[in-house]
Amino acid sequence: MRRLKIILTLLYFLYAGSHVFAQSGVIKGRVYNVANNEPVPFANVVVDSLATGATSDTAGNYRIGGLAPGTYNVACSFVGFGKALFYEVRVTTVKPTVLDIPLYRTAEALDEVVVKASPFRRSEESPMSMQTIGAEEIFRNPGGNRDISKVIQVLPGVATTLSFRNDIIVRGGAPGENRFFLDGIEVPNINHFATQGSSGGPVGMINVNFIREVDFRAGLFPANRGNALSSVIEFNQVEGNDEKLTGTVLVGSSDVGLTLDGPAGDHSSFVFSVRRSYLQFLFEALSLPFLPTYNDIQYKHTFRLGDKDRLTLVGLGAYDDFELNESANDGLTDRETIGRNNYILNNLPVNDQWSFTAGASWKHFLENGFRTLVVSRSQLSNNAVKYRMNIEDPDGLLLDYGSTEAENKLRFEQTAWTGGWKWNMGVGYGYSRYTTSTFRREERSGNVAVVDYDSKLEFHRFSVFGQVSRRFINDRLSATFGLRTDFNSYSKDMRSPPEQLSPRLSVSWSVSEKLSAGLGAGRYFQLPPYTSLGYRDSAGTLVNRRNGITYIQADHFTAGMSYAPTRYAKVSVEGFLKLYDDYPYLVREGVSLANLGGDFGVIGNSELVPSSQGRSYGLEVLFQQKLSSSVYGILSYTWVRSEFTGAGSTYVPSSWDNRHLLNLVAGKRFEKNWEAGIKFRFLGGAPYTPYDMSLSATKEIWDASQEGILDYERLNTLRNPAAHALDIRIDKRWYFSKWSLDVYLDIQNVYNFQA
Repeated sequence: MRRLKIILTLLYFLYAGSHVFAQSGVIKGRVYNVANNEPVPFANVVVDSLATGATSDTAGNYRIGGLAPGTYNVACSFVGFGKALFYEVRVTTVKPTVLDIPLYRTAEALDEVVVKASPFRRSEESPMSMQTIGAEEIFRNPGGNRDISKVIQVLPGVATTLSFRNDIIVRGGAPGENRFFLDGIEVPNINHFATQGSSGGPVGMINVNFIREVDFRAGLFPANRGNALSSVIEFNQVEGNDEKLTGTVLVGSSDVGLTLDGPAGDHSSFVFSVRRSYLQFLFEALSLPFLPTYNDIQYKHTFRLGDKDRLTLVGLGAYDDFELNESANDGLTDRETIGRNNYILNNLPVNDQWSFTAGASWKHFLENGFRTLVVSRSQLSNNAVKYRMNIEDPDGLLLDYGSTEAENKLRFEQTAWTGGWKWNMGVGYGYSRYTTSTFRREERSGNVAVVDYDSKLEFHRFSVFGQVSRRFINDRLSATFGLRTDFNSYSKDMRSPPEQLSPRLSVSWSVSEKLSAGLGAGRYFQLPPYTSLGYRDSAGTLVNRRNGITYIQADHFTAGMSYAPTRYAKVSVEGFLKLYDDYPYLVREGVSLANLGGDFGVIGNSELVPSSQGRSYGLEVLFQQKLSSSVYGILSYTWVRSEFTGAGSTYVPSSWDNRHLLNLVAGKRFEKNWEAGIKFRFLGGAPYTPYDMSLSATKEIWDASQEGILDYERLNTLRNPAAHALDIRIDKRWYFSKWSLDVYLDIQNVYNFQA
């Protein structure tokens, strides 16, 4: 009781202090023409919910002061330009909120249709299948733990695995079919303890303090974004403030972090963060058999080189260490817990992994467009070792794996607006290097086999792309056509540009101010994972190159309608069909690679042939209310089927065939900076493959594998029960003269559903 009184007293003084010391906040920035970076003077910038605003000066600069701390929707308009709306802009007393506003010129005078600014963004390139998530929505998402991948999982068409991982499964596609871009720079890996050859992991690497908004595309990808089959996710980052150095300290459920941002000279600013987990201490206290530790670092530096040039440096890196807690059973008496711990200890390897991406983006503005040059380097190093019974005996070595993937990339593109047309065209180059030293024991045809090989692989990658868009009939009709090709020097099967020709087309029609409809189609290609390209047999032959492995192909077809009953509400319905071809098929396992990728370790490092085909199709329904006053929410439902061929030409349900996906996120803001939210998720039961009990129980097989052997002749013939969970979150914020405090309680899986 004494401790409780102390806590309540402290909270009281914090509450009282927030009224005594709180000061006003500021929103400032620059309004400019997106085509040439020239200032837009005399534009009206208005805080949507207040009768206050400002007008930009001759240099395009504006400043709105006297704002109480909180979040606001900010609108901007000027004659001859489309209106812009920025949703939930956070204002504090710690530093000015910098909001630069890009405006697009309207193609024609809008006599018949009055287009109002909306937080639901559409573009000519992606009139459908695109959702934008703001930083505040990521912060407050119940159960999300500030992990952007977990926040995306509530959107229509997105499923996940039943475990605590954050794999993104979009419209029935495998987790490895997604691509990520950080301020236009491709980042192959955004997760700690990532699955090599796929994507996803238990914890995301990207610090939400860097994020301004996230654009999630489940289809209709722009031509300048390649190597994706299911989704393209763009992370748009904030820029450091240009007035003073500020910092944020964050203590979460699994890690502690520090973020700094501020000026770095007269014409540049930076944002920097570092985080470290303390899960290992919690897991050890709970007598769990594994101890994960992760660290990450993130950096962005922006240089404003005059009116026509801007240089952005981006960095993201992580180091992860996974150890076994061999004393987990000390003091335990529950036989079930001891048995579980022993199984995990004997199954999991000791693992360490590190990765980084460093890149630079230079943008040069022209009279009616701009040029962009992007260079980057990414690298992933993955190491794992496993001994039988965890005794370091050479005769008991089960796994000794080391691998490195490295990519150097360059992309040059130009965007221009001429005569009402928007053009984008460019080229790309990449140099890829993959090395591995692999030793493992595995089951083959009922016997124990040893896989032992070293591999080194280097090849060059090329891309050429172009896209044109235009609005017609007073901006009612929008059409886009794009064309792209990717090719590389790995093999003759992937060297010919016409073989990977990737056309895409989308059309949308504004029926009225509130109702719109659209349809689109496209062909997309993705390179198989490096683990597959670099696999060799004991003679040193690149087995999968000999087998004719090539780019994976997916044809997308999408149609839908969207209705906006109010400025901040939207109802949409979309149907989709995806047809896959040339998907890698694992010869030994007898299963399509599309069924793998939702677990730890490595996938694709075995013999493959490009013979699997697939299809996924479904219907998505979305009801969304953005925060306009005090209430917000998302209700999404997806009916989806996902099927791939196995050993023959017969389609069987894939591992991602959940069929029914239902998500509900709802929240309310109360007076005195209180906020509460809930999230409910329902996933239909996914298929799974049973064990071959006889083979698994063979002593020699078990000693080599330390786990059950799946019976792929009965691939996905069984199905898990449906899964569901409820998360809740409560936030309270305090604002002081030079600092602010946000305290939250987040409870995941409130009623303890057992999968």
